[in-house]
Amino acid sequence: MLSKFVKSTALIALTVCTLNAADFNAGAEKDRIAAIKYFEAKFADPEKNKNTFFPYSTDDELKNDYAKNLKHNDFAIGAYSFSKDAKSQYEAIKEMPPYEDGIEKGEELYNKKFANGNSLATCFPNPAVSGNYPYFDQKKKELVSLTSAVNDCLRANGEKEWNTQKGDMANFQAFLASSSTEAGKKVDIKISSADAKKAYENGKEYYYSQKGYLKLSCAECHVQGAGIRVRNEKLSPLTGQMTHFPVYRLKWDELGTIERRISGCIVDQGQVSPKDESTQMKELLYFLAYMSNGMAVDGPDVRK
Repeated sequence: MLSKFVKSTALIALTVCTLNAADFNAGAEKDRIAAIKYFEAKFADPEKNKNTFFPYSTDDELKNDYAKNLKHNDFAIGAYSFSKDAKSQYEAIKEMPPYEDGIEKGEELYNKKFANGNSLATCFPNPAVSGNYPYFDQKKKELVSLTSAVNDCLRANGEKEWNTQKGDMANFQAFLASSSTEAGKKVDIKISSADAKKAYENGKEYYYSQKGYLKLSCAECHVQGAGIRVRNEKLSPLTGQMTHFPVYRLKWDELGTIERRISGCIVDQGQVSPKDESTQMKELLYFLAYMSNGMAVDGPDVRK
């Protein structure tokens, strides 16, 4: 059965494309469209697709707990999109979301003056920018993640950098995400040079490569395994995983950045996670963000 999953996702993992100088994102766009088609087909009717995609799920579960006919933008809320029970719990929590205090703290941080008179507002004059990161800085020839951009601003103004996974960083990013959501922004990641294309391909390779003593890849859980129940939770799909961070995770009882979530997931796979501001982490984020291109920013959000 795993061989069927692998064949079903071959277009995503093995796409090869010859690009000209004006079309560096052609291969990435084929990956994105292939992923959308794969997930829409997988969740068109999970009960009918049992033998192909859900061999270990019960008939009763597939009939009663899985939603049908999901489309691209539905996947922005992860596993809540196809699990009826989880979605009802999610919607109940969203009526009084636990992250509102974090947004307020983030806005205060945005306007707080540094010792030199500048502020984060100096570096981010328009706070509705969550959907534009990571981006490839053509002058520096490197990727800039939202987390690294915040710390770069702090360092450039003589301020102490923040923890990359929680606290002020997560609260400030919650304010940016909320501003982006209110402004109706969508994820908009550009690949406009050979160096940027290489960074995307590196991130894609990391996502699909088996690593660690368990010999797992990100794709085994979030492509082939998307929608499959592991213990009491169903695994989320690749498409849409970057639309909603930072998240208030009930397990954490606080807001956390995308780097925190990815690091924890990689450690659970039996791997050593890249450093949060490392090139390898940024490349992985670049790939993930591109695969959410065109989807509405809807952060911050809640996850279990």
